[in-house]
Amino acid sequence: MVTRIACQVLQRRFASVAAALRASPAEVRSQRNAVFSREQARQRALYPRIQKIEVSMQGPGMEGTLLVMNRGMSTPLSCARHLTEHHETNSALALVDGEPWSLHQPLTDSCSLTLLTFKDNDPTVVNQAYWRSCSALLGQVLETAFKEDFAVELLSTVDVAVTAGAFCYDVVLDPKLDSWTPSEESLRSLTRGAQQLIHQDLAWEPLEVVPSVALEVFSHSRCKQEEVEQKASQSPTGTVMLHRCGDHVLLSAGPLVGRTGLCSQYDVTALHSLGEGPWGLHRRAQGISLPLQMEAHHTVWGKLRQRAERRVEVPKPEEVTPPASDQPTTTSA
Repeated sequence: MVTRIACQVLQRRFASVAAALRASPAEVRSQRNAVFSREQARQRALYPRIQKIEVSMQGPGMEGTLLVMNRGMSTPLSCARHLTEHHETNSALALVDGEPWSLHQPLTDSCSLTLLTFKDNDPTVVNQAYWRSCSALLGQVLETAFKEDFAVELLSTVDVAVTAGAFCYDVVLDPKLDSWTPSEESLRSLTRGAQQLIHQDLAWEPLEVVPSVALEVFSHSRCKQEEVEQKASQSPTGTVMLHRCGDHVLLSAGPLVGRTGLCSQYDVTALHSLGEGPWGLHRRAQGISLPLQMEAHHTVWGKLRQRAERRVEVPKPEEVTPPASDQPTTTSA
């Protein structure tokens, strides 16, 4: 009995010391931004001399349009600005030689370029990028929605089909919040947080990096480090894609749309408990959104929102339970 009590006291003391040494969410965000900016500057410095590339524009009305751009500096958005204001404001994603490409990702070789909008005849690719972006926005809101003394761990990102009816982001909140059940007002507060980010019209900046850089970015998160290793092992190039929106850095399963301002109607609809997992009490936050120029009537929106409240079932990623001697520390992601 004495031994068991002594062990419990020691465990509490170790937990207290670990909490005291743990970086605050603000410090974590600052560190991630610093690494992202450093690597972004290093990559830009790889092109010290201006070298020209030819970009052949594809799509309706673009036949024969050839732009001469700067290698490693010009982006699909730069190309859109050489066309019309309509192309600049309505483009959400690009295809570079047929591959999905962020509007802000530099072009490194001569290529063909197609600018994608939400009103294309086949919007499948841009819709999936939009859904992924709405999920990223939800994760960013969750990261900063709680007081600084409540840690938040964003779990592995999962691509959810638009047909699922809701985008989602799995999260582990601070153990002190395990008994908390979000009210309707709590969900409205999360929605307001998302709408503030939408109103700021922030860019999603892409950055393709080697695993060592991504591991440094997420040095405070065991969960994200495992995701980095998994994505790198599945990537043909061995690299992973990061995005930054404001001061939030995230891992992405694919390209995101150009900016938060492309979102219009946006509601956080639910926060479901998934039960205990390897990182603590897992929860699934969900939401629904429509892009600019595609707003729904309030009655239709109400039905879409009601559907988005139902828990989305997604394939479970391969989970690696951390060793008992090295339990994960929940941090802001």
